[in-house]
Amino acid sequence: MAKILIIDDEQSIRSTLREILEYEKYTIDEAKDGQEGLEKLIADKYDIALCDVKMPKMDGIELLERIQMAGIDTQFIMISAHGTIETAVDATKMGAFDFVPKPPDLNRLLLTVKNALDKSSLVTETKTLKKKLSKKYEMIGEAAPLTEVKEMMDKVGPTDARVLITGPNGSGKELVARGLHERSNRSSAPFIEVNCAAIPAELIESELFGHEKGAFTSAIKQRIGKFEQANEGTLFLDEIGDMSLSAQAKVLRALQEHKITRVGGDKDINVNVRVFAATNKDLRKEIAESRFREDLYHRLSVIVIQVPPLKERKDDIPLLVDKFLDDIAQEYGTKKKSVDKDGIKALQAYDWSGNIRELRNVTERLVIMCEDVIGESDVKKYLI
Repeated sequence: MAKILIIDDEQSIRSTLREILEYEKYTIDEAKDGQEGLEKLIADKYDIALCDVKMPKMDGIELLERIQMAGIDTQFIMISAHGTIETAVDATKMGAFDFVPKPPDLNRLLLTVKNALDKSSLVTETKTLKKKLSKKYEMIGEAAPLTEVKEMMDKVGPTDARVLITGPNGSGKELVARGLHERSNRSSAPFIEVNCAAIPAELIESELFGHEKGAFTSAIKQRIGKFEQANEGTLFLDEIGDMSLSAQAKVLRALQEHKITRVGGDKDINVNVRVFAATNKDLRKEIAESRFREDLYHRLSVIVIQVPPLKERKDDIPLLVDKFLDDIAQEYGTKKKSVDKDGIKALQAYDWSGNIRELRNVTERLVIMCEDVIGESDVKKYLI
């Protein structure tokens, strides 16, 4: 059952609110002023705080600010007498969920509490999903080349610098991009990914910049492009070496001017986007052969992060395999299998041209085809 903290310097108000809410089976705690409320909110987990605006020692507005600075997710409902309603409304602009006038109306109070609990549940669910997503994209390994990449990510992530991520297919370039986003001050904003190699050249501009209704034959309604979707967040242009020259020119303009124009439109749209790009190609070679714009290359490559192939970090294979075995067991709802020492050595002896993606696929194949303990003979049988 939800836990609610009532913070008010009037005993009669605390008693009235407690009686109403305990009748609805909520767990109730009390604080007689803002200072006591702060101590209880720090020491315990509450879903909702019903907080008076004017109190001794620390008023409700200051308490709200202190709680937000501490990163506590409790939903605040301000309790306001007639003379403080304007202040309570201002508090909602600062992050309070809502306000309830004194004396409290029963129906209004219970509806506000219910709605605040719904929001509290959504906040908790979102945090849980983010943790799961972050774990899904965790970079596993302790080898020196990967450690160097992680150190660069720690330095570059909190900045707003554009990053070019290079490396072979399957080496984990997307994980680097997501890791940089999670380390940035844009982490709560969208992370939008575009695979430039998977989109036909004639559609890439519409995908990136959107289009207006009637811009071309199949444009039956307006479409918002990836740049706009990523506004205030991060746009990840994967396999940018496969982007057409005409689209490259428009991306360059977006980076220079922080503006885009939808296909078929004539209105400039301001965008605030941090861009990461990734490629498995040698872009300098592409520039020499007139397939990639040099000015765009210099715009994108403020920082260059080279992701090592798996063959350069084979010491990480035991850790990666163990992680994949965990993931696969959870996906299939089965007991986790294991690979013995000789099996691991056989995996480390392989060249892994497909890098981590190939290792993951091979691990899944071994789990499906082999018994609980996977040995060297199993690896040799199912590796190719």
